[in-house]
Amino acid sequence: MVERIFVEEGIKKVRMNEYFRNELERAGYGGMDIKRTPMGTQITVKVEKPGMIIGKDGKRIKRITDEITRRQELDNPQIDVQPIEVPELNAQLMANRLAKLIERGWHFRRAGRSTLQRIMDMGALGCEITMSGKLKGPRGRMEKMVDGYIKHCGSIAEEIVDKGYVIARKKSGVIGVQVKIVKPDAKIPDAFHMKVVGGALPHDPASQKGSVRAYEKDEGEGEEEKESGE
Repeated sequence: MVERIFVEEGIKKVRMNEYFRNELERAGYGGMDIKRTPMGTQITVKVEKPGMIIGKDGKRIKRITDEITRRQELDNPQIDVQPIEVPELNAQLMANRLAKLIERGWHFRRAGRSTLQRIMDMGALGCEITMSGKLKGPRGRMEKMVDGYIKHCGSIAEEIVDKGYVIARKKSGVIGVQVKIVKPDAKIPDAFHMKVVGGALPHDPASQKGSVRAYEKDEGEGEEEKESGE
């Protein structure tokens, strides 16, 4: 019955994520990580405003811990609050913001493009935003916006792609919002670097002095040429 154990653990994680998203909405909830330790269960919560979770003299975080214990979801939960350094590079936080814009009445394309531009302006290597549901009219449809480099499958996609999902609720129906972000420090496996040492290049007077030119090319970014004279 190993499969049943994995399913139960997944259900608990979904419930905890839903609870934190509703409870810590004003603090800028950006996801969580759960780890089993000999002393209990370590829950790392990522938020934009840690002070709102801890509260005065730690009263609020103690109340949240007691609530989790009362629900009997996890054994001896210990909550660790971590601040989000760059909110625009956190997929869960940006998905929450995009859902709020849609609920306030923004057109889904305007809200999606604005969110995509903010993410890319902060240096993200790639971003993909998917919105599905009753976006326009009575029939459901899907809208996808992509910019930069994105991996969709394989272990590399699990390692370098940060994912966030939330549901926006409107009068016409619900809209699912998914955000995927490749952060600036991600190591892209299919990136390669080519260095040409010496050798005259056409229309390059500096090459006669033995200059070294390095060419870097990443998928989706084109080529960048850097020159350093000796």
